Amino acid sequence: MEDVLFWLVVAVALAFDFVNGFHDAANSIATVVATRVLKPFQAVVWAATFNFIAFAVFGTKVAATIATGVVDPDVLTIGVVFAGLIGAIAWNVLTAWLGLPSSSSHALVGGMVGAAVAKAGWDSVIKEGLRKIGVFIVYSPLIGLALAFSLFVIVSWIVHRARQPRRVNRTFRVLQLGSAAAFSLGHGANDAQKTMGVILALLIATGRATEHAEVPLWVVLSAHASIALGTLLGGWRIVRTMGTRLTHLQPMGGVCAESSAASVLFFVSAKGIPVSTTHTITGAIVGVGSARRLSAVRWGVARRVVWAWVLTIPGAAAVAALTYWIISLVS
Repeated sequence: MEDVLFWLVVAVALAFDFVNGFHDAANSIATVVATRVLKPFQAVVWAATFNFIAFAVFGTKVAATIATGVVDPDVLTIGVVFAGLIGAIAWNVLTAWLGLPSSSSHALVGGMVGAAVAKAGWDSVIKEGLRKIGVFIVYSPLIGLALAFSLFVIVSWIVHRARQPRRVNRTFRVLQLGSAAAFSLGHGANDAQKTMGVILALLIATGRATEHAEVPLWVVLSAHASIALGTLLGGWRIVRTMGTRLTHLQPMGGVCAESSAASVLFFVSAKGIPVSTTHTITGAIVGVGSARRLSAVRWGVARRVVWAWVLTIPGAAAVAALTYWIISLVS
């Protein structure tokens, strides 16, 4: 029976990764769609491809952080992991339906924390790990914003005397293919690893792996395949919010936003820090809009996005805690 439950929760984890793919597809393709460099379907195929190959470029430090750095591994059970996943999936589906680009990463962290607290109280939470994640809730969008703002100002100064603006625009349309690929690579490296971390935690909880074990290859491949498949379906409401409602983007702005966000993701993925790709690219898009002029950013939409960020961890935690209590009552 335990084997059946184990594989059932693995399937739920991969379902979360799939939902993560279509929920966060906007992160990877919003700018390239908004600038009309690629058509929507072309963009999601492009993003899905680089999401999948990310495992060949980056290690699995983020997965290890999720598996053992947020919740005490001794508290993890099949029920805790299942409840945490349900909390994250429920929050993702709700915000996708509302068209709000919330963080799948923080939904997962909130879900795991809520389920663990429901089982064993606050002592089950690794405060240092949660604090590190909390710090980057603030830092990742601000760094993305600052980098994108600076890069856009520098690039604008370089090209402002160009005698052939159409040629410049064509050049940036080509460059945006590279920046979109780089961001999708970072998205796959950071976000797919979170599901790997959950499955690794499940392997540890059921005695199938030790606390310091490497992520098995089948976990790596299945997680990347799930997120890539989810990306192929796209998340069109969120694409509209990210690509057209926050600010109006041209190819040059798209390149600056994606390149800046990709730089942040490459750095934190190498350090094993799970961050929100949503927060990072949103900050970069706002940075580009602000560099043009403050009024170019629709701050009312930005406020709604920030509220979604603030509520993500407690919202997913509450759903996960409720799910765990229900499981405890019926089991």
